[in-house]
Amino acid sequence: MTSTPIHPPSVRTQEEIAARVKALEAIMIEKGIMTTEAIDRITEIYEKEVGPQLGAAVVAKAWTDPDFKQRLLRDGTATCRELGIGGLQGEDMVVVENTDSVHNVIVCTLCSCYPWPVLGLPPNWYKGPEYRARIVREPRKVLRDDFGLDLPDSVEVRVWDSSSEMRYWVLPLRPAGTDDMSERALAGIVTRDSMIGTGVVPAP
Repeated sequence: MTSTPIHPPSVRTQEEIAARVKALEAIMIEKGIMTTEAIDRITEIYEKEVGPQLGAAVVAKAWTDPDFKQRLLRDGTATCRELGIGGLQGEDMVVVENTDSVHNVIVCTLCSCYPWPVLGLPPNWYKGPEYRARIVREPRKVLRDDFGLDLPDSVEVRVWDSSSEMRYWVLPLRPAGTDDMSERALAGIVTRDSMIGTGVVPAP
C-alpha cells in the first residue's frame, strides 16, 4: 500500500481558493453580514498582529536570552505574554526544544489545533488527513519524503499531538554561524515550518 505525498496546494489550487474567498467576501458584503472595513481589519490582524513573524521574534529572544528561554520552556503561554503575544487559540501553549539529539514535530490528529498567536493560520497540509495520519506512524519518512528534511539516525524524532486544551510548537535549533547576528536578524531567518518541526532554520 502506497501513501499519498503531502504537498502544498498547486498554483491552480491556490488561485481557485483565492477566487472562492473573493466570491464569499462579495456575498457576505452584499447580504450585510460583513463590511469591507471588517474584512480589511481581519486581514490586517493575521498579516501584522498574529502569525509566524511573532513566533520568530519569540524564538530569537529565546536564542539570545537564556533566562527567557527557560521561562518559555517552563510556561510558553505566560512567557509569550511578556512580549504581548497571546489570545485566541493560544490560551495553553507548550514549547518543546529541538537539540542536537532530539527533533520535535507537531500535529493535531483530531482536527487542526494550532497556536495561532505565534504561527498564524495553519497551512492546508497541516489540516489534511494524510499529514495527520502519517506523521504519527512514520515521522522520519514523512519529514524526508514530503518536506526534504533528512535527519540522521542518531537524532530522535518526537511527535507531539496538539489539542484544543494544549497547543504545542517548536523552539528550533539555532543554526551555526549566527553568533554575531542581532535578535532582529535572527528573527528574520526563523521559518514557520521550523516552528512546526517540518523544517529547520537554515544557516545564513
